[in-house]
Amino acid sequence: MTTPARLKPRFAASLHARVLLLTVAIFIATAGAAFVAFNYLVDRAVVRLGTLFAEKQVQFDRYRGLETLFREASLAQTLARSPAIIEWAHDERDPAVRQRGLAELEHYRLAFKDHSYFFVIGGSGNYYFNDRDNAYEGNQLRYTLSPENPRDGWYYKTIASGADCQLNVDNDDNLRVTKVWVNCPVRDGGEPVGMIGTGIDLTDFIREVVDFPQKGIDSVFVDRSGAIQAHRDPRMVDFHSLTKDTKSKKTIFRLLEREEDRKALAAMMERVAAEKNQVESRFVEIEGHRVLAGVGYLDQIGWFNVTLMDVDMLIERQLFNPIVAALTLAIAAATLLIALLFRQVVLGRIDRLAASVRRVEGGDFSVAQIDPSDDEIGQLSRAFADMARTVGDNTRLLEERVAERTEKLERLAHVDPLTEVFNRRGFVHAAGQERNRASRHGHTLGLLLIDIDMFKSVNDGFGHHGGDQVLIEVARRLRHDLRNYDVAARWGGDEFVVLLAEAEPDTLAIVAQKVADVLSSSPVALEDGREVEVTASIGACLAGTDEPVDRIIARVDAALYVAKAAGRNRVIIMDPA
Repeated sequence: MTTPARLKPRFAASLHARVLLLTVAIFIATAGAAFVAFNYLVDRAVVRLGTLFAEKQVQFDRYRGLETLFREASLAQTLARSPAIIEWAHDERDPAVRQRGLAELEHYRLAFKDHSYFFVIGGSGNYYFNDRDNAYEGNQLRYTLSPENPRDGWYYKTIASGADCQLNVDNDDNLRVTKVWVNCPVRDGGEPVGMIGTGIDLTDFIREVVDFPQKGIDSVFVDRSGAIQAHRDPRMVDFHSLTKDTKSKKTIFRLLEREEDRKALAAMMERVAAEKNQVESRFVEIEGHRVLAGVGYLDQIGWFNVTLMDVDMLIERQLFNPIVAALTLAIAAATLLIALLFRQVVLGRIDRLAASVRRVEGGDFSVAQIDPSDDEIGQLSRAFADMARTVGDNTRLLEERVAERTEKLERLAHVDPLTEVFNRRGFVHAAGQERNRASRHGHTLGLLLIDIDMFKSVNDGFGHHGGDQVLIEVARRLRHDLRNYDVAARWGGDEFVVLLAEAEPDTLAIVAQKVADVLSSSPVALEDGREVEVTASIGACLAGTDEPVDRIIARVDAALYVAKAAGRNRVIIMDPA
């Protein structure tokens, strides 16, 4: 038992032991510092990647929700401008007018996602409705609204607001249905004469837009007051938000435990509403757990989408535990080396990993093979590279989807869905570009306003589907025979407008007559084998690039009026004012 006692002093006195002990002490201290730095870097990477993911997720949720709702709102706005609907709102008792109005509603019912519509005539308060099963055919008048009935407050508040369209999550007590209602006022000359719209079944909307199968992510849609309009749990939805007092609403703010989080979320909503396309994110506390809240604004419908993300579920920190354990073993083995070798072999490689983290923080996810070795740091480097590439792939996928939905929305906003030429908005945008180009080059523009003769008789004789086929064929002939730099559009109903670039008086008359001849050159063949003879009245005029648009339209509209008054099927060119 005396041998260890005699060896102990010699071991303690040996230089090797002292160097070894000093090296162990140095490396223990260095390992502790490296471990803290590693955890700090991982934490920063997780938070930063989670924030980037949150912003892309909000953009994805934003356009996913916008595509569903904006299409319905756009269709409802188009229906609200229908002449048949406006005429019916003014003359509800006329059977022929009523029949045309109901036919127009039924035509659009099939285009709505829910295959349902409602129409409120402002003068009488009568509420017409039909559903996807056509259950109310011949009996679309369901009930009459009253200003004294609080349940009808949605109609009167929407009319009073002056907005184009509003959304309201509501349970209709009379119809016994719960929907996300799209309410669009019908106006004649700027004055409201009724309201028209459709609904999306709340359950379907939640399933398609909100209840998206993403682990650790909850999407919530709220209105400007924070009232919850769509939530994975239908019990959280605030019904009748338009007619409720603010204090009785179920708001997103009630989910937050801290007052500072409520104020911060309200401020974020104000900022993104002002910036339109901006997305903001911030950590908040819900039920004692820290989640990342991302906020985007759907400006077309006045809703916010709030995406709540559990970063720990999206990027699981425990995945790093084996790497941490392996790194600890590697540091223990590295105690046999000198401090300089330790710095070169360990700290230098950690610095390269930190540089990669900073590149990822800057948005560069193309992390190369950081460390080709097979030790623990190499494993960590590859794990981080794989994680960065995965997040980068997800980010690119989300950006592609956002771009794809943006393109679809842009097309929906500027192209007539029936004829596939520009609609009025698209024409105004394209005409503005062409006017700028013509102004730079000193060219004169020509404008044609084309009205299909007796189109009402086409609809009456061949049905609206036959009328649609005529409109499609007219648009096709215009596209085929016009120059590729001329602009054709559907102006509304059975009217088309054409902007001719580099037009002169002689060429204006020639092109206008050519368009008339092309449209009447041969009958339009319908799908059922019947044929429709088509002629058109055309008003035309030259337009200066600095002439106000309303004056140009007034002149060409006057020319069209003369053409129709003179017997139709002719071209009238209005002299310059």
